[in-house]
Amino acid sequence: MPGSPTDGFVAGLVLGAGGSSRLGRPKQLLPFAGTTLLGHVVGVARSCRFDQLVVTIGGAAEDVRGAVDLDGAEVVVNDAYGSGCSSSIAAALAVVDPRCELLVLMLGDQPGVTASTVAALVAGRGDAPLAVCRYQDGLGHPIAFARSCFAELADLHGDRGVWRMLERRPAAAAEVPVAGRIPADVDTDEDYRALLASSEVVA
Repeated sequence: MPGSPTDGFVAGLVLGAGGSSRLGRPKQLLPFAGTTLLGHVVGVARSCRFDQLVVTIGGAAEDVRGAVDLDGAEVVVNDAYGSGCSSSIAAALAVVDPRCELLVLMLGDQPGVTASTVAALVAGRGDAPLAVCRYQDGLGHPIAFARSCFAELADLHGDRGVWRMLERRPAAAAEVPVAGRIPADVDTDEDYRALLASSEVVA
């Protein structure tokens, strides 16, 4: 990944396997910025020029395959997506290249994250095992994990497993300052309408 010579092989992981239970229809396929919600996030991840890009899908998987541009990504289908995003992380780790020294986790329903955010996170990590973005209003994604964390990552459970991991290891996590507020994710129709109305999202 350009701009991160000390990190060697860097992989990106986009979580896009959710069942969209609160929205009532696949959030991955919501129209956004000339593509779909998930398609936009995958496009941002692709522009980061990771050494490897992995995308997890699950809910409405066949529709997602048909509608979302997943070119250049290794696609992992997580049939256990209903048990939370930790199951998608575990499924993805099974295909992460053994050369990978750093994994950058991105959310497929958070289109406000930009390639510059990812670059800042990777550059600001130093040699910390974990790195998380410190926005003006708190901590948020993306989050980066060194290989030394992979075994613990694979053993997480539920939707907040990553945050519980950070809470258990506060001294190990670098908080990298990032401009702006925590990018909104899309869980409800209200979230989606707010996203479309926002002028802050950089396509």
